Amino acid sequence: MILVVDGLNRHRYTRILDEMFALRARVFGDRLGWEVEITDGKEIDHFDALDPAYVIGINDDGRVVSCVRALQTTGPHMLADVFSDILDGEPPLRSGTLWESTRFCVDTDILERGQSRNSVSYATCELMAASLEFAKNSGITDIVTVIDPVMNRVLKRSDCAPYDYVGKVTPMGKVSAMAALLDCSDERIDRIRRFAGIEGDLFVDAQIAEALADAPVPARPSVVPFETAKEPVCTKAALEQYCVEQMRDARTHEELSAAKRLCEMLLGQVMPANRAGPLASC
Repeated sequence: MILVVDGLNRHRYTRILDEMFALRARVFGDRLGWEVEITDGKEIDHFDALDPAYVIGINDDGRVVSCVRALQTTGPHMLADVFSDILDGEPPLRSGTLWESTRFCVDTDILERGQSRNSVSYATCELMAASLEFAKNSGITDIVTVIDPVMNRVLKRSDCAPYDYVGKVTPMGKVSAMAALLDCSDERIDRIRRFAGIEGDLFVDAQIAEALADAPVPARPSVVPFETAKEPVCTKAALEQYCVEQMRDARTHEELSAAKRLCEMLLGQVMPANRAGPLASC
């Protein structure tokens, strides 16, 4: 199943994102030997600060097993600013309907071999189909993606061969890298689904999305809970004392009359004049 995390909801999925960044560190840093920055076991670069969209594969145990990042090409992106050698002197592609797809990876340690729903093959195809469907539903027509020759073969085997390439194949760490172009069409998505036997909705429903979110931090109560609140102590003696103070502090006949009316309302009686202060005997 697929969860999409973007700038609007990323604050709710800290645990999911941490697992995703850890997966990227294992794949791109350890396995592929790319020159990536890894801190505390997580691979995060400055493009992750641009609020990209992440299409993330989740297994039945709620663990991250695959991921890919989608970023607009109208601003900074990897092909223009990091992998520019691939372009071989050509200007970077920029369009409001062209997204860059990078950091595509699957967890080969957790996933099985074969063709089951928990296999590397199925998770790869599910992520490809979901990322294309998400892009299409967002108004994107094409994707440019930086891949290695192995991923290029995976795309071809999955009936998702790029329709074109940009620039040239360039050495990158232990492998080479290239830029491929994919259209976000229903035909391409359907081909991937048929190849992997994927049916139904690819994305998690609202209930599962809520279950995957971080547990909310309980808010500190601003009032005493009802069950622990205590009734204030209010005796007749306390009321009489309050009334005496109001009458004693009266500075005019109007204030004194108002204080007497208050006493009558609270106590059902008129306070004796000798307890009210100097104005009471005027």
